[in-house]
Amino acid sequence: MAQKLIQTQEQKLAQQMRLSQQQMLQVRLLEMPLTELEENINAELDDNPALEKDDSDMTLAENEGENDFSDNEDNDDFDSMNEKEERQDALDAALENIGSDDAMPQTPYANNHDNADYEETVYGDTTSFYDKLKEQMDMLTLTDKEHAVMEYLIGSLDDDGLLRKDLGSISDELAIYHNIDVSETEIEKVLTMLQSMDPAGIGARSLQECLLLQVKRMRREGGHSPRLLEVMERIFKECFEAFTKKHWDKIKLQLGLSDTQVETLQREIRKLNPKPGASLGETEGRNMQQITPDFIVDTADDGTVSFSLNHGNIPDLKVSPSFTEMVDAYRNNKEGMSRQAKEALLYAKEKVAKAQGFIEAVKQRRQTLTLTMQAIIAWQKKFFQDGDESDLRPMILKDIADKTGLDISTISRVSNVKYAQTRWGTFPLRFFFTDAYTTGEGEEMSTRKIKIALKTVIEKEDKSKPLSDEALTKLMKEKGFPIARRTIAKYREQLNIPVARLRRG
Repeated sequence: MAQKLIQTQEQKLAQQMRLSQQQMLQVRLLEMPLTELEENINAELDDNPALEKDDSDMTLAENEGENDFSDNEDNDDFDSMNEKEERQDALDAALENIGSDDAMPQTPYANNHDNADYEETVYGDTTSFYDKLKEQMDMLTLTDKEHAVMEYLIGSLDDDGLLRKDLGSISDELAIYHNIDVSETEIEKVLTMLQSMDPAGIGARSLQECLLLQVKRMRREGGHSPRLLEVMERIFKECFEAFTKKHWDKIKLQLGLSDTQVETLQREIRKLNPKPGASLGETEGRNMQQITPDFIVDTADDGTVSFSLNHGNIPDLKVSPSFTEMVDAYRNNKEGMSRQAKEALLYAKEKVAKAQGFIEAVKQRRQTLTLTMQAIIAWQKKFFQDGDESDLRPMILKDIADKTGLDISTISRVSNVKYAQTRWGTFPLRFFFTDAYTTGEGEEMSTRKIKIALKTVIEKEDKSKPLSDEALTKLMKEKGFPIARRTIAKYREQLNIPVARLRRG
């Protein structure tokens, strides 16, 4: 009795392990963008002889058709997908236990009057300034030790491209975590080489050093008045506190400058970049790689929105008939088979099961993508109809999870590194997610819409008298956006718009 109980427990455990492997396969395929999925399927075809391409006339597109969203449809009705949701339960259970390290940030927006923590995703594919600096580093002649130190320095830069750690701390970290014994003097030598890279100001340890490095680069490249550069250096070295406080009257008096000279200096200083890292990502980062959309969204002239999955070069899959016949033969005649024949057929059975599991995982991925995109289009239908970014409604992961019945982590994985081609351009799915700002009166507004309005106001301001954050707050309130001054400052930062004194033209 005890032996039978142990055997039963072992069988259940084995079944759970097989189920877990299938769930993990589904999760892995779900996270993949189209191009990576194509590579994975081709690798599986090469590895598993029981998996074959299905060359029958009925294609995937013909089987699935398109998903329409005409104006007369009730987009909240997902009853037609109920039978598919049952298969999703096991996947959702696995996803809940995987963790959320790669999940998209979910910012709660209820009762949050100053919610500006959510930063909009840059559209298009990006290459970080970290990668661009490493490319430049590889062009330098460095010892192994210098190479390791510079790589660590690059990794220590913040998003603005500045080094906020002191050299003593970096020396200690290199010794403790990387077993590299290096002095502060040696680190400073490597840092100097890093600061010679593009863009000018990268690797500076403060705003003051960042600006001085840029003036130094201007002097080396030529094309500017030596006298102008000399006075700029004096401002940053001798009058930096007055400069940060915009006390130009003090600077004028201390350096003996005329009004014309002050105006010229202000104009040239505004050309400097206090955030060289962000600048590099902006100018070098966009559209460096070709994007392959996972969804093709079409908007007809009458406002009807439909979409289809981009199948790329993904073939239809099937289990090899010869392997299926071998498994059937084993089931029907296993008593009369030799041990060698049984081992061969058990191998075939294992490959058939693996092929069936892979085909099911691909199908499950397709169903989950379809259900998620259907919900996104239903939620953001107005944007898909007119392409106006300000029409994007507040939408977070939980909204789409509730609408589809899927887990939040599932929606996160669908939305990660996947793109939708629309009539208005190609966007990452994360573009359609935008959190909300709740005013003191309880009114809910899209942060995306607020930022667009703020950017428009600043673009139309008198450049000779740019608006302060306080003035922007009042003007935005008049336009129907009653948000706090610190929220204005936060959104302005996220839009990479400098403070008023640096916008004066």
